[in-house]
Order: sequence, then structure tokens, then C-alpha cells
Amino acid sequence: MLKAEHIRKTYNAGKKIALDDFSIHVPKGSIYGLLGPNGAGKTSFIRIINQITQADSGNVFINGERLNPNHIKDIGYMPEERGLYKNMTVGDQLLYFGELKGMSKNDALNEAKKWFEKLNIDQWWKKKLSELSKGMAQKIQFVVTVLHRPHLLILDEPFSGFDPVNANLIKDQIIDLKNNGTTIILSTHRMESVEEMCDYVALINNSQKVLDGKVFDVREKFKKNIFGITLSEVDDTQFENFKSKHEIFNFSNDNNLVSFDIKNVNEQNHILLDLVNVGKVRSFDERIPSMNEVFINAVSNNS
Repeated sequence: MLKAEHIRKTYNAGKKIALDDFSIHVPKGSIYGLLGPNGAGKTSFIRIINQITQADSGNVFINGERLNPNHIKDIGYMPEERGLYKNMTVGDQLLYFGELKGMSKNDALNEAKKWFEKLNIDQWWKKKLSELSKGMAQKIQFVVTVLHRPHLLILDEPFSGFDPVNANLIKDQIIDLKNNGTTIILSTHRMESVEEMCDYVALINNSQKVLDGKVFDVREKFKKNIFGITLSEVDDTQFENFKSKHEIFNFSNDNNLVSFDIKNVNEQNHILLDLVNVGKVRSFDERIPSMNEVFINAVSNNS
């Protein structure tokens, strides 16, 4: 759906580098996480896609075509700094923004009604934005963003301002859009959202891409061959014999469940055979780092 190649963007007459040789490929029908610390260059890239600013060099392609003004109607953008009119009624705003994206008034009205039913907000149509809470206004911003059925949806911190129930509601709607063919770029600091929703991820730091790939592959890359083990009905003598052969750490004994970690388990079957003599094996899991751990490690190594 989207391909960016060797993007460079600077500000202040070239003194401030926002993006330096930045390239990513976003597959159709995927959710692509765009991660990075504040000031890394994520917003600059999003603004280039939306043609708010232009890259100094490099190219962006949508569906194989070089980015051009005709693509604006195919893109939905929900910025972190929301942009609705406080003194305009919700209904008027939806019709106004729908028509800006090329929809007829009737089409915008019908699509808005569908979303109002999905999100259970029918009673808000005649309310002014200033009368709504932050979370309620966020829902309207989301509907404005998706109203024209964009092929590419760019969401910048879409869960900001939502309580857990409504955050989950919006998450479900985003996944449903993806399942129906929409390609989504998700810029967020919520690593749990990346793990739950994203198929692919790219991490930007200091204006450069640090890593990218499928979420599972990225997490695998940062694993440290650590396994977590939980046992019950432990034979103390056999456990001492086990500890003499293997280095363990993070040990705990809670309600007769013994848990610990072990590193560099090259022959997992041999370890399991040893554990059978120690007690009843309740779990034996490889510790795959979370996206939060990956983020911290990658940024630290790149600083």
C-alpha cells in the first residue's frame, strides 16, 4: 500500500534533521506500528504522507503511484492534536468533513449514521463539541477520520483520552477496518497496543530507522535464550542436584509453586528430563521480550 524510499527531511535551513535516509514498506491490509521516542521523526513522516510538508529528498508511493494530491481522498488522518470545531454541532462537522473528502451530503449522512450506531452515540448529533467530554470528542474525531472509507488510515495516539472500555471499543473497530481491507499506520507509545494489534513495526530514533519487520520477528531478535520454569511437588534433594548442574535466577516459592528462570538452554529436552525428577512441571516457557523491552533496548543501543 505505502512505500517510502530514502526520505530525508530537515528544518531550519538544514540544521535540524528530522528524517535521514528513512525507508519502509507497509503491506496492504496490515496494521503497521510506527514507534519512536518524542522527536524521533514519526510526525514529520506522517506529515509528508499527508502532504502537509514535503520531503527534501526521497520518494513516497501509494499503490505503486508516486504520492500526489489525488491520494488525499484515499487517506484518513487522526492527528494527536485533534482538530475539530468546538462551537459547531457534531452532525454539521461530520457532514462538512465528509464533503471535504469528496463525499456527497447523503453519503456522508448515511455513513455517519452507521458509525453512530456502532459506537452507540446517536444522541450526540445535535450537540456542540464543547458540550462533550474529552473521551466523547475523541470518538467524534475517530468517526471524522474514517467517515470517507479511506484506503490508508493513519492514527496518531488514537487511544489518548479514552478510558479502558472505550479504548477497547475503538481497538475493535480498528481491527475490524483492517479485516475489511483498510491499511493502517498506528503511531503510539502504548506498547501493549502494538503487541495486540500490529502485524509489522518500525522503530525510528534520532531521525533514522533502527529496526523494522514483523512484530514476532522483531521480538525474537531481542530474545536472550531465557526460559521460565514453574514446578510443584518439588523434591528438595533433587532440586539441589539440579541447581548444581544449572544456573538459576529469579527464584520464588509461593504456595508450593517453585518458579525460576534459567539461561542458555540449548538442549531443552535434556533439561525437561532433569526437571521430571525434581517435581511436576507446570510450565516451561521461553521468555520472549515484550515490545516495551524491545523499544527500550533498541533506543538505548542507538543513543
